[in-house]
Amino acid sequence: MIAHLEGLLRDKSADRLVVDIGGVGYEILIPFSTYYGIGDIGETVSLRIYTHVKEDVLSLYGFLTGKEKILFTRLIQVTGIGPKLGITILSGLPVDEFVEAVMGADVVKLNGIPGVGKKTAERLVLELKDKVLELFPEAGEISIEGISTSVKADLISALVNLGYPKKAAEKAVSEAQKEDDTHRFEEILRKSLRKLRAS
Repeated sequence: MIAHLEGLLRDKSADRLVVDIGGVGYEILIPFSTYYGIGDIGETVSLRIYTHVKEDVLSLYGFLTGKEKILFTRLIQVTGIGPKLGITILSGLPVDEFVEAVMGADVVKLNGIPGVGKKTAERLVLELKDKVLELFPEAGEISIEGISTSVKADLISALVNLGYPKKAAEKAVSEAQKEDDTHRFEEILRKSLRKLRAS
């Protein structure tokens, strides 16, 4: 399988590139973030590649950063999400914003990505929350002094998005924060949810 390509950029558009390597032009499908970050036509470019083979079709998907490729490979493991939708999702939200939305269970934000319906957005949260934390541990790290105001607001927002009243969410987060010693978004969110379900 092709994992990396470096060559002369012959052509580029918002969703694909043509890279010349030894006189052979490779068509590579890309997200918007790669389009905006890639060089100009005539320059040498380097891309991380995901090779997708289906029956008699071989497609190359290219990414400027390792984060993009890692997230893409996880996205296409989610039920009902193929490479085309995976690229669309990466085009709809930068990696950091997508991870934040998944960690915060922000179904509304995910639902705003073209091609992502409410059920798909919920499935992304359900199937990826633990995985994105493993892949991007910084998304769940919080200072040992305790959670910041912005993180607390994100936790409350996540619970409200799940249908809980704001006052109940605020109370649950405050109580969970006092009891938690991991200082991780994920753990505080889980404890808050347990408290809300028990009330």
